[in-house]
Amino acid sequence: MTSVPDGATGVDPLSVLSRFRVEFYESLYARADVLFELTDAVLCTDGPVKTLVELSLAHEMRRGHGALYAALDKGWCEPTRLRRTPADLPLPRTADGRITLAVDVSNWLRSDANTSPDRLFCHVHGRRADRTCDQMIPGRPYSFVAALESGRTSWCALLDAVRLGPADDATTVTAAQLREVVTRIIAAGHWSNGDPDMLIVMDAGYDSAYLSHALADLPVVLVGRLRSDRVMLRDAGPARSGPRGGRPRKHGGVLTFAKPESWHAPEITKVTDTTRYGKAEAMAWDRMHPRLTHRGPWLEHPTEELPLLHGTLIRLRVERLPGEATPKSVWLWCSATDAAPATVDLWWRTFLRRFDIEHTFRMIKQTLGWTAPHLRHPEAADLWTWLIIAAHTQLRLARPLAEDLRRPWERPWERPAKNEHLSPARVRRGFRNLRRKVARPAAAPKPSRPGPGRPPGSRNKHKTRPQPVGKTVKRAETIKEHEQRRG
Repeated sequence: MTSVPDGATGVDPLSVLSRFRVEFYESLYARADVLFELTDAVLCTDGPVKTLVELSLAHEMRRGHGALYAALDKGWCEPTRLRRTPADLPLPRTADGRITLAVDVSNWLRSDANTSPDRLFCHVHGRRADRTCDQMIPGRPYSFVAALESGRTSWCALLDAVRLGPADDATTVTAAQLREVVTRIIAAGHWSNGDPDMLIVMDAGYDSAYLSHALADLPVVLVGRLRSDRVMLRDAGPARSGPRGGRPRKHGGVLTFAKPESWHAPEITKVTDTTRYGKAEAMAWDRMHPRLTHRGPWLEHPTEELPLLHGTLIRLRVERLPGEATPKSVWLWCSATDAAPATVDLWWRTFLRRFDIEHTFRMIKQTLGWTAPHLRHPEAADLWTWLIIAAHTQLRLARPLAEDLRRPWERPWERPAKNEHLSPARVRRGFRNLRRKVARPAAAPKPSRPGPGRPPGSRNKHKTRPQPVGKTVKRAETIKEHEQRRG
């Protein structure tokens, strides 16, 4: 699929959507017609998707429910081509024109599927502040990578999804996944030499230090959140031995997040006025590094001595939060150093855009029905996940074309660019009207059983059975004798 440059003028959104639908159809190698119509049924059915079998009642699904389940069980898509297709599309960018990626894990819980293979315990957050009601529920976690937009929005571009197995190391799998996504973005022409480095934001569940080391050869800058019980170290300064000699020290003073008395003077302190959070104070310490140990992803490090990974430590504190929640300090670590105050402000603002992917998870679960089917085999779950990603991508491409079919009790959009600010649910509400204008490569179903009689216009292909000559002569003589008796 030919990629469209970002910000290109004169590009018809309808043609971009049609080309994506054709490319998506060609990526489905087995049961392609059923899987393509199943995706259209997800986009066009009224209301949220609650069960899989109800999609067979949609007008866009011309096959029965048996073909639907057989397609998810025996269907197959070409994963490399399907992963390359979203990266070839125009990618959203932040306000400064750079590409921002967010990586996060969303769980497909299957606590009652005792015979389903490749399940593992997924961490589910509770609603209490002390985290005493958190649970570990069996399910399948998926690692998603999405491109973020600027401003407050519920949109993002899903680029990749990988299922984490019981034997996988989450940090190693995430490093390989991010490398493949960044490589595909560069190959598609979205980034070239001289452009600003891509930003990758992540939550506290990731080892941002190891990811920065694994992706050091790529044009990326990582910004990750740290837990409030962590510590960071300063450099030891000039190389010198201890009081008794021996090996020079590698680490200097310790900065403990929970002990303000251990903080030294930050290199950057900036206060910014925001409309949502009030005054936001950002304090930055340059060239801070974590203490690495030989465990987790560092077990396979080729040398015994682990590297020093310098970065910028940021403490963000806001005046208020939406609702009545008490604001707490947020600690961030960035893989870049020697930052200016404007750059530090850009990093923490970009990290706050990471929460937009949570709206996408809620959309694909509650509206598109990602976790609604009870699929036993993990391969079928992977196929269904990519169908949902293709459906969400079509909604994103249909934003400039969709009409606001609002309910009488809903507020109308009063902004100048109405279509650009429609939510994904409102775009999906009018997708059935857009489907008539775009490409529909799926073929019509053929009857599995022929009807009674010969089809009109076809010739009889059955050959007459030849009879023996003796039996024919005897039959003719019998008829002649019968006529003579009657006469």
